[in-house]
Amino acid sequence: MKLSQKTIQRLRNTYGNWVLITGASSGIGREISLKLGEAGFNLVITGRREQVLNEFATELFDKFGVETIPLAGDLSTEVGVNGLKQDTEHLSLGMVILNAGYGTSGSFIDSPIEKEVNMLDLNCRAVLVLTHHFASRMRDRGQKGAIVLMSSMVAFQGVPNAAHYAATKAYVQSLGEALAIECKPKGIDILCAAPGPVETDFSKRADMRMNRAMKAEDVGVPILKAIGKRTTTLPGFLTKFLVYNLRMTPRWAKVHIMGKVMEGFTKHQKF
Repeated sequence: MKLSQKTIQRLRNTYGNWVLITGASSGIGREISLKLGEAGFNLVITGRREQVLNEFATELFDKFGVETIPLAGDLSTEVGVNGLKQDTEHLSLGMVILNAGYGTSGSFIDSPIEKEVNMLDLNCRAVLVLTHHFASRMRDRGQKGAIVLMSSMVAFQGVPNAAHYAATKAYVQSLGEALAIECKPKGIDILCAAPGPVETDFSKRADMRMNRAMKAEDVGVPILKAIGKRTTTLPGFLTKFLVYNLRMTPRWAKVHIMGKVMEGFTKHQKF
């Protein structure tokens, strides 16, 4: 799936030619980076694995000839977040895609609390700080901008067997929905992207085995097409099918249904 010339021109004319993508070295972040590179945007990409990130930056330049700045760092730490803010201060970033994040699964009380707090720091604290920073900077510079927050279809109800991960995404979804209204008059578009199951390194790190999962290629372009047009997007047919079919279900029932789905993704953990 490719970005249309109409979408490319709309994004460039509205937001400029520089884009920041966090968590860019794999999964959805990598797919979005490839699509934007192919479209001719200059990129700042971040990730924890410096060698992988540098190799990806070289690949983007070799394939598309776009200027690509790799900034390795751990955004679950204050040092990593502050470093990213400082290292991008000189750039006119019109689009910021806050994709970095990970999940945990299985029994909450059996999970090490340090791991859960680290996920909270990355999925929520880093998103909060970076959204505030870049939105404030866009406003102060009188710059039209867009910020994409990576939500999830699990954000819309509690999810047993992924209780804390779903809670972090509920935070992101709620924050984004409100900021979309607050920031619109200031010229800043906020989009919550809420994909369903996607087979990436994410599922491996979360120790989930997902059936009928989408590929990153299924969701990258739909997310980019929705920037500036919607406040929440459900990228991919599978995402829409799952969310729309649960829409009229009482919340308590959705919690039980999603718990059963997640139980299927994590049943191997019990052996």
